[in-house]
Amino acid sequence: MITALLIFGVIAGFIGGFLGVGGGMVLIPLLLFIGFNMKSAISISIMQMVFTSIFGTFLNYQKNKDFFNNGIFIGLGGFAGGILSGFIVSKLSAFALQLLFLFIVGFAIYRVALTKIIESSQNTTHNKYMLLIIGFFIGLIAMSIGVGGSVMLTPILVSYMFYSLRDASSLGLFFVVFSSIAGFISLSYNGHMLYYEGTIVGLSSLIGVFFGIKSKSIIKLKHYKNIILFMYISIFLSVLYKLFN
Repeated sequence: MITALLIFGVIAGFIGGFLGVGGGMVLIPLLLFIGFNMKSAISISIMQMVFTSIFGTFLNYQKNKDFFNNGIFIGLGGFAGGILSGFIVSKLSAFALQLLFLFIVGFAIYRVALTKIIESSQNTTHNKYMLLIIGFFIGLIAMSIGVGGSVMLTPILVSYMFYSLRDASSLGLFFVVFSSIAGFISLSYNGHMLYYEGTIVGLSSLIGVFFGIKSKSIIKLKHYKNIILFMYISIFLSVLYKLFN
């Protein structure tokens, strides 16, 4: 079991760094397939995201400091929403959480598929209150299903706020710092956190994050979009299969 968790951590970290997500989208299906229930998988995923997002954001920040200004406000909203996630997890069944997970990934597939490829971010100045509200609802929903929120935030940043896909993924990972820490606090308070398993996965994910961010910086944007779509669709189908089998 420990070996599997170590491997899963590296995989989730790589995907997290490469796609700008927390890694929970990949980690949760993997944990479900080896026998963890949905709520346990969510707790491990959230703890892993704390490690992945902080280290990944540090690496991204060294390359581009300018576009993180808006991320502060989205992140604060995400933190507020994430604090309430433990309550949501306590009230919803594992089946309902899986259905919500599928809905979110389906939304991401739809929006990314329609995204036009732009090489650099355009208008990145937005109303701070709007950013807080967006962050709040994304943090509330995302932490309740064990994903960092980037899977929801990235399509919004690209489609409606005119960020490039690459910049949006970096900003999405920055958002995960706030939402995952809040989710960790909330699930710990409500007694859902698996600290031992989460630490194993989290520490091993740091290796994957490093190589994921390195890979993102050299790939062509067109191929980057196609890889994101392929990953989202694969995750959607894997969870759908697990849900009905």
